[in-house]
Amino acid sequence: MGENNWGRWGDEDERGALNLLTPDVVKQASASITTGKVYPLGIPIQSQGVPIMDYRGTPMRLTLQNASDEGIYAAYGCHDGTGAHEDVLVFASHTTSHMDALCHVYGQDKHYNGFSKEAMKTHTGASRLGIEKVGAIAGRAVLLDMVAHMGADKWLEAGTPISGADMAACAEAQGTPVRAGDIVLIRTGYLDMWWSIEADPTAEQPFAQPGINNDGAEWLMAHDVVAVGSDNAAIEVIPFDENDFLTVHKILLVGAGIYMLEFLNFSEMAADGCHEGFMTVSPLNVTGATGSPINPVVIG
Repeated sequence: MGENNWGRWGDEDERGALNLLTPDVVKQASASITTGKVYPLGIPIQSQGVPIMDYRGTPMRLTLQNASDEGIYAAYGCHDGTGAHEDVLVFASHTTSHMDALCHVYGQDKHYNGFSKEAMKTHTGASRLGIEKVGAIAGRAVLLDMVAHMGADKWLEAGTPISGADMAACAEAQGTPVRAGDIVLIRTGYLDMWWSIEADPTAEQPFAQPGINNDGAEWLMAHDVVAVGSDNAAIEVIPFDENDFLTVHKILLVGAGIYMLEFLNFSEMAADGCHEGFMTVSPLNVTGATGSPINPVVIG
């Protein structure tokens, strides 16, 4: 697969670029907080009004119990007028705002660090590289507002590729250099475009999306970033670069062990001109899962 991080942190490593987030790096990242404003980046998990991949199904929130079930608490000495509401949640691990585990994608039959695709089983999930290996992420985040930098009005045109040179120029113009151990956030405006089109019942969502190309992925790997997030479906440009399915995923997840965060909402950060902050990401601790919904937070 060419240059990669396989073996860099040992042949048994399952955390990938997270190894770069040492306590000293995290402590230094706290210096990126300037205003203290909190920006939640997750979009809602709901059945409509948000982008959902058809093959992942419609997320469902089902009521497990409500006020009509008050009698079930009688055995506990429950007083009249007291009760509880509970839900059952049913959705794919990669629903709306989510994080890919390193076992999500493979290339040449191998996952990150050379682990076989056979490590993923139907009933038991991933024995290697599952989302539970992440724990939690905290570090410096840099928002590269490619919409503003590339002179677009509200969003980049569908299918627009973003190269390493594009991101380097944006980072320099913003005065936010990308450093080792950073989380890089890339605003393409795709979510704004999606919501605009969704508001018109006669319009159809395009297949194409703006995103980074192979060169952009290699630039991120060369800068030793820990994770990359975007406001689109796959981080990468669609149609895929070099007509190779999930080619950027293979460079980042498989080759570099760099985590990918998709469908994040940067509208408020961009409106405030916030391009840097302290970010936390905590996936659900599901053993053997290939990904997890997330609601990341950036403190600007």
